[in-house]
Amino acid sequence: MEKYSWWNMKFKGIIFDFGFTLFEFKDASVKKYLESYKIGLDKSVAKLKEYKVIENQDTEKLFINTFIKERNSNFKNSIKTKREFPTHILFHSIFKKLGLRSLSHERYQELADLYHFHEEQQWIPLKNTKKTLETLTNIKDLKIGVLSNHPNHNTIENLLKKYDLYHFFNIVVTSAKFGMRKPDPGIFHYTIKQMGLKDPSLCLIIGDEYADIMGGYRAGLKTILYKRTIRFPFEQEIKINDYIEINDISEILNHI
Repeated sequence: MEKYSWWNMKFKGIIFDFGFTLFEFKDASVKKYLESYKIGLDKSVAKLKEYKVIENQDTEKLFINTFIKERNSNFKNSIKTKREFPTHILFHSIFKKLGLRSLSHERYQELADLYHFHEEQQWIPLKNTKKTLETLTNIKDLKIGVLSNHPNHNTIENLLKKYDLYHFFNIVVTSAKFGMRKPDPGIFHYTIKQMGLKDPSLCLIIGDEYADIMGGYRAGLKTILYKRTIRFPFEQEIKINDYIEINDISEILNHI
């Protein structure tokens, strides 16, 4: 991509996508994702046995089958409607549907954290993530945020804290907390507001897919596409040219 004149602007904010922008999933594949979710669901079910919510094999089988069906349905609906279906609410809805003894909000969140626990073990920072963030924090008056499409907010915060990256960010926003997913423009505008900024045109979004680039573009931000090396099914084509492509996260420093 050629450089556009607006890359000479002085930006007030930078927003990073999380997955495959700041972090990568080890040996990423759809199969690996599903394996992680299976392990996580097994952990959640074990906790429900401990709570004596699930006390026999028939209930366990029904719970697992219902969970998988509802999870897959929610994922399809989230792509279609841009609405997020947080994991703790997914657990609550299944309890209600199956007529199980209700739990507290804290317990549903605990189940969600267990469900995503194995997934957390698979995410690691990209090679130059920390060094790039350290450099950016030395730029005066520059605000830095994370904006992730993820159904469990704690997962993103846990990973940033685990790798000592959390303190680099002025704000961490997830679709789980906001209720809508990228490319919905509202989640971009909300993130900018939470960063204490007003003008989207003075903010950058760096991400690896359509939702980041097209969502950011429609919300009025300037956009940088991080070109990951793997591809996933059903990826949407980015139908604009007004963005910069980078192959390493550190390359954004050339455009600030």
